[in-house]
Amino acid sequence: MKIGVSAFAWTTALTSKHLDLLPSLREHGLSAFEIGMFDPADLPASKIRRAIEANDLEVSVCAILPAGVNPISPDSAVRRMSYAHLIKCVETSSAMGAHLICGPIYAPIGYLPGRRRNKEEWNWAVECFQSLGHVLDANQMTLAIEPVNRSETFFLNTAAEASAFCDAVGCPRIGVAVDTFHANIEEKNIAGAVESLGIRLKHLHASENDRGLLGTGHVDFRGIVAALRRIEYDGFLIIEGFGYSPDEASSPGALWGDLTVSPEDIGFKGATHLRSILE
Repeated sequence: MKIGVSAFAWTTALTSKHLDLLPSLREHGLSAFEIGMFDPADLPASKIRRAIEANDLEVSVCAILPAGVNPISPDSAVRRMSYAHLIKCVETSSAMGAHLICGPIYAPIGYLPGRRRNKEEWNWAVECFQSLGHVLDANQMTLAIEPVNRSETFFLNTAAEASAFCDAVGCPRIGVAVDTFHANIEEKNIAGAVESLGIRLKHLHASENDRGLLGTGHVDFRGIVAALRRIEYDGFLIIEGFGYSPDEASSPGALWGDLTVSPEDIGFKGATHLRSILE
């Protein structure tokens, strides 16, 4: 298992200055950096790739759908545009050197119509991701669908739902990403949910129950790591927490992060905590 950290610890708007962080990631034993993607056009893909390679790191991508993009929209024109957006996400991720893209890209975060998903929405999403198969193949990309909690989506909330969705899509390059923050809300047992996915688990976000410093909350990372070992998981453990920095106005941590926990604490102390469990 490879330990990495998400750029979301620092910012939602990656700039060249954040690439200057990469040498310190390697110095602290991290082997991967996860890039947050909203609009692929906003990311300097070739520059990111050069910086990642220069620092002997791997890169993954977490995609969040921007305004106006919705693969399960009742408007067919919006669905077609959303499919084109997802193709661009895959191609840009590949240009950055990534072989894995994850995220809740089946519906926009905060899209909550006040009801359960319906059969039409399910079928639209299945059709969309089935159509992505050839693009994933061409770019040697794995896509990990991330269920998120009920306050952020109505479409996929649990590992079991995401697994059923993958069954319906039937593409070997498409699996599930588990984020332990969301799983802490939605799963009866996080380790059990992880283990139930088996080879379908393609990615894991290690996140404390308050998105803070790993090991200071109540998420059972020892139990989760034990479950990962039972299914012989060998992918990324990406630390996804939100630190506070007065210089990072676009960081999620700027709103409600612990003022005493910096982005560097999230990544470096979090990595130490995970290594202590793995070792």
